Amino acid sequence: MARYWGRVLTAMVTPFDATGRLNLGMACQLARHLADNGSDGLVLAATTGEAPTLSEAERFDLIRAVSETVTIPVLAGTGSNDTRHALEMTAKAEAAGAAGVFLVSPYYNRPPQAGIEAHFRALAAATRLPVMLYDVPCRTGRRIGHDVLIRLFREVDNIVAFKDATGDPAAAARLVAEAGDHFELYSGDDALTLPLLAVGAVGVVGTSSHWTGPEFAAMIAAFEQGEVARARSINAALQPSFAFANTEDSVFSMSVKAMLRSQGLAVGECRLPLPPAPAGVEERAAQVWDELQAWRAMQR
Repeated sequence: MARYWGRVLTAMVTPFDATGRLNLGMACQLARHLADNGSDGLVLAATTGEAPTLSEAERFDLIRAVSETVTIPVLAGTGSNDTRHALEMTAKAEAAGAAGVFLVSPYYNRPPQAGIEAHFRALAAATRLPVMLYDVPCRTGRRIGHDVLIRLFREVDNIVAFKDATGDPAAAARLVAEAGDHFELYSGDDALTLPLLAVGAVGVVGTSSHWTGPEFAAMIAAFEQGEVARARSINAALQPSFAFANTEDSVFSMSVKAMLRSQGLAVGECRLPLPPAPAGVEERAAQVWDELQAWRAMQR
């Protein structure tokens, strides 16, 4: 069991109404739904939550409202490629009710490793909350160096976890081997959760966990209990969900919202530059959901 936030954290989408305004009522409803369906914690205002399109006021209204609604931990996405702005947001996270801070590596600027390290050290110093770092080089343009991570995990007391979306289980294994006592590894790619469990991950920060939370929880528990065949069986059943969650025509936020809308949760569409979901996506969502429900029925 993970030390800070549990096995299954969901990177929650941000609901908007028909006019594109933040829908706090639906955000709270969705948060309760996720808490009741397998999520041990929530990550708000991160990539899947369309953080780049949220104003600072919207970001903290969202974090505050959800933190007051659920009893599971809420991590606040306060990362930015502007260290000064990220410092201001990170310092506000605790007052907004967050249980932790979620920090993506600086994107677009492509700073050298010295800048990345200084950025994270400054942000961690701005809060008393535990911090999860997030490395997603396909979005940021620069991977966090192994040696930088080792120093941060060993030397900064409140940097306690790492969401790994590098797609490199071998590097994750090396990281755990060298700094495993100093941090917790979370899969940042739903489809790589089982491989990363094998090298020391404690859980997932998921997107398809919006509808597969119970399966993720069961898969991780089975692996921890040595029931590897059972974990592989669950992972196999999740493959259609993994494939649906991200395509060239419908990226994570779009697909997740389509799935939730198909289940009657009025989370709205995404904000530009993410367009409305293409024709057929909600129909495909319903098919994936029906297949998962049929698999669940077979397990009873």
